Amino acid sequence: MVGVEDIDVVVIGAGQAGLTGSYHLQRAGIDHVVLDHGDGPGGAWRHRWPSLRLGGVHGIHDLPGSPLREADGARPAAEVVPEYFGTYEYEQELPVLRPVKVDAVRDGGERLLVDSSAGTWAARAVLNATGTWENPFWPHYPGQSSFAGRQLHTAGYRGPEEFRGRRVIVVGGGISAVEHLLEIADVAETTWVTRRPPEFTDAEFTPVDGRAAVAEVERRVRLGLPPGSVVSATGLPNTPAVRAARERGVLNPLPMFERITADGVEWADGRSRHADVILWATGFRPVIAHLAPLHLREPGGGIRVAGTRAVAEPRLHLVGYGPSASTIGANRAGRAAAREITEFVRERSRKP
Repeated sequence: MVGVEDIDVVVIGAGQAGLTGSYHLQRAGIDHVVLDHGDGPGGAWRHRWPSLRLGGVHGIHDLPGSPLREADGARPAAEVVPEYFGTYEYEQELPVLRPVKVDAVRDGGERLLVDSSAGTWAARAVLNATGTWENPFWPHYPGQSSFAGRQLHTAGYRGPEEFRGRRVIVVGGGISAVEHLLEIADVAETTWVTRRPPEFTDAEFTPVDGRAAVAEVERRVRLGLPPGSVVSATGLPNTPAVRAARERGVLNPLPMFERITADGVEWADGRSRHADVILWATGFRPVIAHLAPLHLREPGGGIRVAGTRAVAEPRLHLVGYGPSASTIGANRAGRAAAREITEFVRERSRKP
């Protein structure tokens, strides 16, 4: 096709999963390119709030062949991890192109066509590793547009100082909500609201690859349902800081409110709470809109996946999706997907 470049594999995204997949494809001698939307290395870590220090992060896993050697836990994770990823890309000589926006992946007959801001590639296979950061989930509640204060999502959170002296409602039952509360409670009046009662583990770190949680997410993606979160299913880590905050009453959640008013929120039983800020720590959804031309969405809303392979399109693998959403899961899935793609590409190359 005129103006289309043939290649064995296109990897979309250069976060943990994409770099891991690229590393293993590189070692197998598979001709591939990595298309990354970011202005620089680091994936979603580039956008973490500055007050999130490396020592307070749960779940950074080493990339294959090169451990993270940073020892200063006081440095912002948004600095350390992009430096690590950037060095990794250079040392491993991975074929990363950025910034490149992928507009669509579509069926081109014998190959998948990947349309992007840098041109179109015709690939034997595609490894999709786009993560979730660019698709924050905002729940909708009655009266939301009438709120006179500020609303923001975790994706826009930059640290606690901007809330000093304010009344802040943090919505969400995951690790991000807890991290926000631990910081903001020192400078502002906070209220924690969750849809379900949060569960704290006895461990100081979240078991992000807990078997029961991973098995449940795997079950969902096999059925074509939205994957949900592995981390949220494993419980919240009970670190010393968390225990101290619970003792101070900072982490005593209220049930989900029924409506939002101009100056706060109200519950069905008539209770209300004034607020200047509502911080939605309500998670993210997979970034998969560019896959829409392949028509892979099941009636349940997700993409049916077996391992990492899309059931309805065996040339497409999804990593960092569903059970591989944690960093250690992304490593495992990237390796598994690269191995399966390598076998597929070599088989296709042998055919006349």
